[in-house]
Amino acid sequence: MHFVFMGVSGSGKTTVAARVAGRLDLPFAEADAFHSPESVAKMAAGVPLTDEDRWPWLRDLAAWIAGHDARGESTVMACSALKRSYRDVLRAGAPDVRFLHMSGSFEVISARMGAREGHFMPPALLESQLATLEDLGPDEPGEVFDVREDVDVLTRRALAYVGRQSRPAGA
Repeated sequence: MHFVFMGVSGSGKTTVAARVAGRLDLPFAEADAFHSPESVAKMAAGVPLTDEDRWPWLRDLAAWIAGHDARGESTVMACSALKRSYRDVLRAGAPDVRFLHMSGSFEVISARMGAREGHFMPPALLESQLATLEDLGPDEPGEVFDVREDVDVLTRRALAYVGRQSRPAGA
């Protein structure tokens, strides 16, 4: 099983995903680390990425999932995965990819972004990300998490979700 914590920048996906990966001792990937230097510079300058910027990045992330899947390893990833088409690319890496959508309002997430330091994504791009975001479809395996909840609560809920997904059917 592969668990992708998705959502806009500032939603807490990396914080919760890293905690879940650490508690379960699973390989963890922060998708931002896979961006090209050109894409990072573009975002840092306040310029939204295009789909053309994202396709190679998404294919690299799918390859990371596929590599672990080939070794029989479950994984945890923090990735915006804003559009269904992006999630489709990630799902191409392995058959069992689940999405945990860290969801919240502009007000809640912009306040979080304003409080953090050292991240290349400026708060000005939040509106662009929210406009791009496509909610999980009814046929996309995953669950929505309200980021108004405390990080400890979100971590417990995410661990419970992962546990339910990881159990064999009928167990």
